[in-house]
Amino acid sequence: MLKGILNFAHYLLEESVNPGDTTIDATCGNGNDTLFLSRIVGTNGHVIACDIQQQAIDATRQRLVEHNRFNVSFIQDSHARLKKYINKDTQIGGAIFNLGYLPKSDKLIITNGESTISAIDIILDFLKQGRLIVLVVYHGHPGGEEEKNTVLKHVMNLDQNDYNVVQYGFINQKNNPPFIIAIEKKQ
Repeated sequence: MLKGILNFAHYLLEESVNPGDTTIDATCGNGNDTLFLSRIVGTNGHVIACDIQQQAIDATRQRLVEHNRFNVSFIQDSHARLKKYINKDTQIGGAIFNLGYLPKSDKLIITNGESTISAIDIILDFLKQGRLIVLVVYHGHPGGEEEKNTVLKHVMNLDQNDYNVVQYGFINQKNNPPFIIAIEKKQ
């Protein structure tokens, strides 16, 4: 009955995103979330896929080609600099982050709290009312605990008049299980 972390993240995005929306995968990794967003926004929608690693951009691009999905633009840069790539009139229907490192790659290249907070704040400025940012927080690696604490502190201080913030995770699992933070921009 309880949804796993990734299934719950996708469930939340399905609730937030409509066909035709523009969405953001702020850490496109191996392309799973980008492909998911591409499908739910449909042919009239758009996905902005961001990652600092060329390996991630290439893997995501390949995954999309395999599934005949062409409604995605790529940014090889830090998600902290998203603002320079988004048209000022764009409204975002939803966004996702997978914090940590790119699976099957250099585990020393990780997301960090400061850049993640910058990206969250940028996306919140563009996010439509009643829509979500979903963060899947992997924190069982060097640097992960610090990022987790930095991000949690920031989102816990978002004004409750403007945002709802929820944390979802399994508390009886061992080895630092991932969890979700979802931020809803109130109407």
